[in-house]
Amino acid sequence: MLGVFVTFRYDKDFDAAKVRKIAEGAGKMFEGMPGLRSKAFTLAPERREAVNFYVWESDAPAKAFFTEQMVERVTGLYGVRPSIHYAEIATLVDNGPR
Repeated sequence: MLGVFVTFRYDKDFDAAKVRKIAEGAGKMFEGMPGLRSKAFTLAPERREAVNFYVWESDAPAKAFFTEQMVERVTGLYGVRPSIHYAEIATLVDNGPR
């Protein structure tokens, strides 16, 4: 499994309501996406930061998703270019419904 952190850092113009609205509008697009196990949209207003965290079943679909075109699209949505960091998931505990 592969985890991907997509971090949006703002200087002065962080708007939590705007970021929340983007997340609410985008959520449906990820439902049933092949290879994507889960995605969380997070906010840290005190750091003027939004981080989207993805859990992918394997590297291939994750790396295919994060193209330069996708980065440009989300830069337009969020108003800042994100940094993208990959991390191998050694173990995942999932206490969700079965």
